Amino acid sequence: MNTFISIIIIFGLLVFIHELGHLIFAKRAGILCREFAIGFGPKLFSYKKDETTYTIRLLPLGGFVRMAGEDPEMIEIKPGFQIGLNFNRNGNVKDIIINNKSKHPDAKVITVERIDLEHQLIIQGYDESDELKEYKVDAKADYIYDEQRTQIAPYNRQFGSKTLSQRAVAIFAGPFMNFALAAVILISYALIQGMPVDKPIVGDVIPDGAAIEAGLQKGDYVVAIDGKQLDTWSDLTSIIQRSANQELVFQVQRGNDVVEIPVVPEARTGPNEQTDGFIGIYPPTEFSLLGSISFGFAQTWEYIVLIIQSLGMLVTGQFTLDHLSGPVGIYNYTGQAAAMGILVLMQWAAILSINLGIINLLPLPALDGGRLMFIGLEAVRGKPIDPQKEGIVHFVGFALLMVLMLVVTWNDINKFFL
Repeated sequence: MNTFISIIIIFGLLVFIHELGHLIFAKRAGILCREFAIGFGPKLFSYKKDETTYTIRLLPLGGFVRMAGEDPEMIEIKPGFQIGLNFNRNGNVKDIIINNKSKHPDAKVITVERIDLEHQLIIQGYDESDELKEYKVDAKADYIYDEQRTQIAPYNRQFGSKTLSQRAVAIFAGPFMNFALAAVILISYALIQGMPVDKPIVGDVIPDGAAIEAGLQKGDYVVAIDGKQLDTWSDLTSIIQRSANQELVFQVQRGNDVVEIPVVPEARTGPNEQTDGFIGIYPPTEFSLLGSISFGFAQTWEYIVLIIQSLGMLVTGQFTLDHLSGPVGIYNYTGQAAAMGILVLMQWAAILSINLGIINLLPLPALDGGRLMFIGLEAVRGKPIDPQKEGIVHFVGFALLMVLMLVVTWNDINKFFL
């Protein structure tokens, strides 16, 4: 149950922050954002504020910001259509009633002759006196179809009307916010736990770990392991990690005494499928606000570099698809992190946030990186790619990503349950 709650909180936060980045910078560019959604599928919750509907959907597999102009408008009005019009105080059209006009007895019913809701914002049509009239449309007018309101999207409010830089920033903002969230989490971690100090000192021990069972205590200075002198925390952890299930003799300075303590590191398999030794100790720490901020950004950068290097190894064949983890694997590793305490869970959440940011920046269709790639191609060509062709590429890319997700999920099931 703790694992499930941790997954919901962590993934909800990561997706919320990612989509919030898109939303904030799209709105700053003047793009009409119709919906801000967490999840996919049927709506569980819906709330509209100003121009945007905020929804939570059934399938917690991501989220999206629906910007005007990214998809074809769902409502199309052609000459010959009969529509109803309501007007604001300035005499401009505020409601365009597509059907169920009987429910709007005060609406003016016309037969459309010409309509332009993108550039000129006018409707020309014949009223009941069979006279052709022209009506100005408010830039924030609504369609009303089946009693559901949808705001019109003049061209200057559409995604495609904005400059290349505005569109690129709106797309890049999602992954960027994931990197920023990771930095904030790691800064908070340092403020709570303290910043690690690179000395071979036991900062703390976790309950039920090999260290506490062997008799190691907080504050122990590890002078040597199996006679090998230690200078740094990195020296200490490197020996432990490569000695899973092997007895190590720790020479420990405790106060004025030096004692020898045998410790057998447990074997644990991490997200990279590599088995390492683990005894359950934390590094020594110190507390500093400025130092914590520096630590948070430095750790974020180190994780970014490490994940990119891992992706490079996947491309070169040093890693295979078997090394990748999908939802099942992430669920399992999140459970392990939750069992080790809130601080480990915070670090894991930061790593997941960075992963989400980097994966979304890959130049693959249907991902933010794929959309940035098309913006880059437009900059080179001097004109945009045909929206229909781009849409087909994104659709195919999304389908392939779903296939990859199924393969990775099946690998996870085999690893953890079969």
